Order: sequence, then structure tokens, then C-alpha cells
Amino acid sequence: MTSPGPQVGDDMIVDLALAVLNGARAEHLLVRDEDGRCAGLITRSQMTAHRHDVWYAEETRLRDIVYDRGLFTSPAMSVRDAERAMRRRALCASPVIDEDGHALGVLVLSR
Repeated sequence: MTSPGPQVGDDMIVDLALAVLNGARAEHLLVRDEDGRCAGLITRSQMTAHRHDVWYAEETRLRDIVYDRGLFTSPAMSVRDAERAMRRRALCASPVIDEDGHALGVLVLSR
């Protein structure tokens, strides 16, 4: 498990989120809802799909586009079960959240 890394609110526009992602040199961002709970994980490729249309990227909030919104990994879950679940869903990373929905870290599959 790695640190949660950069986190942004689900009300952030796609264009700004891409700037945060590029500035952090990360492959994904954790998206938080208005209560600070983990709403999902969004990747560079999911956001860059919206970059071709400048107006859309400048006006669209993260909450309005498709990204992984769960099921998330529990800290009580075994690594083996977490890996199996991620492979079934074709995920390379999954947020690890506590019982209150706050991100503790990100589980990343090694290639």
C-alpha cells in the first residue's frame, strides 16, 4: 500500500484536476466528496478523454464523468483477496478506506 497521494474534491473541474495530476507527477487522483470521504479514484486516461473538447474540460466537474467509485479495499481485507478483486475488475489501483470512508492509502498492483 502506498500513501493516498494527491486528493481533490469531486467538484473540481477536469482541467484543474489534470493540472494537479501533472504537477504531482501521479497516475491517479483520489476524489473526495463534500464530506471528505473517498468518492473514488480517477486516472489520467479517464480525464484526458475529455481534453479534446476544451469547453467540456473547462466546465465539467469530476463528479460528472465516469471513474472508479468502488467497491473499495478495506484494511481488514487480505492482500490476496484485494488483489483478486482488483484483477476481476481490471483495476491497477484501489483506494484503501476506513470504516468512515476516509482514504488510508492506495493499493497498487505490481505488473
